[in-house]
Amino acid sequence: MRVVVTGGGTGGHIYPALAIARGIKEQNPEAKILFVGTSKGLEADIVPREGFEFRTVTAEGLTRRVSFRALATLFKTCRGCSEAYRILKEFKPAVVVGTGGYVCAPVVMTAAFLKIPTLIHEQNAYPGITNRLLARMVDKVAITFPESAQYFTPKADMAVTGLPVRPEIISADRETAVSRLGLDRDKFTVLVVGGSRGARSINRAMVEVISRACGHDGLQFIHVTGRLGYDETVNDLRARGIDMVKCGNITVTPYLYNIHEALAAADLVICRAGATTIAEITARGLPAILIPYPYASANHQEYNAGALVKNGAAVMILDADLNGKKLWETVWNLFADRAGLAVMAEKSRGLGKPEALQHLLQLVNGLGGV
Repeated sequence: MRVVVTGGGTGGHIYPALAIARGIKEQNPEAKILFVGTSKGLEADIVPREGFEFRTVTAEGLTRRVSFRALATLFKTCRGCSEAYRILKEFKPAVVVGTGGYVCAPVVMTAAFLKIPTLIHEQNAYPGITNRLLARMVDKVAITFPESAQYFTPKADMAVTGLPVRPEIISADRETAVSRLGLDRDKFTVLVVGGSRGARSINRAMVEVISRACGHDGLQFIHVTGRLGYDETVNDLRARGIDMVKCGNITVTPYLYNIHEALAAADLVICRAGATTIAEITARGLPAILIPYPYASANHQEYNAGALVKNGAAVMILDADLNGKKLWETVWNLFADRAGLAVMAEKSRGLGKPEALQHLLQLVNGLGGV
C-alpha cells in the first residue's frame, strides 16, 4: 500500500502523523510512505530524521477575515494545491491521511478532488479551522474527544479513535519506575510537568507548593521545570531557604528523558492540557490537575481540560487563577481524599484509548482497500 501522510507546524500534529506512519510500516514493511509538509514547519527537521521520504508544498494558515493577508493565503493555498497535485499524481497513493495544521489543506483538498480516499485526525476537543473545513470533503474523520463532534458538519463520517501514544507509556511498570527514579514506593507521588519547554506560571506556583511539602513523610514530588525555567526555579527555592537534598522528598529537574517512567510512578499529575499529554495520562488512568496553556490556538487546551473535568477525571485551574496557595490546597485535598482520587483515576482510565493507533490503522487500511 502507498500512503501519503500530511500534518505539521507543531509537534501536536507531527507526532500523531509519525505514529500512524510507523504503524503502517510495522503492519506492512513493504508499504510506501510519503510525508508531505512545509519547508518552514518543524516537520522539515523531524520527519527526515525518522527515515521517511519527505516532500514540501506551499501553505499558510487560513483566516476568515477579508484582508491582503487573506488574499496572499488564498494564493499560497492555490499554489500548494498545484504542488500537491503533481506529488499525488506522481506517488499514486491508495489513501491520504491528514493530522492537522494548515499544510493539510492543499494536500487533502487535492486528494479529495482526485477521488483518492482521505482521512483526517483531530487531536483536540475544539477542532482547528483546517480540519473543520476538510471534514466537509474527506471520507473519514477520526476524533480524539467525543466532544469535538459537535463542531464538525453533521454529514461527516466520524469515528472516536483517541490519540496514539508511545508504546512505552502504556507498558512502563510502576515498581521498576519507582526504583529507577529513586523514589519511596510508600509515598504518594506527584508529577509536575509544564510541557517540553516548561511553564513559568506552574514553576512559580510550585515554589510555594514545594516550600509546604518539603520533608512531608507521605508526599513526594517530581517537578520538571523545562530547561528555560530550571535556574529561576532553583534560585527561588534557595531564596526561601529550601534545601531539596534535606527535604528528601523533592526532585526538581529541567528535563526527563524517561517521562514514561515518571508517569508510571505517579499517583497524580499536574500539567498543561495538550492533546498528547491528556492521551498519555488517560492511557495510564491518572487523575490530574490541568492548567490549560492560555495562549493555545482557539483556547483549545481549555476545551481539552473541560472534557476531562466534565467526566470526573481531572480538576482544572485556569492559568489566570493559578498561585501557590491554590495549587497546594488542590493537591492536598486530592491527597487527603483517596476514595475520591480513586474514582478520578477510574474515570481517567475509562477515557483512555490505549488502542487508538490500532483503530486508526484499521480505518486507514479500510480506505486503502487492505
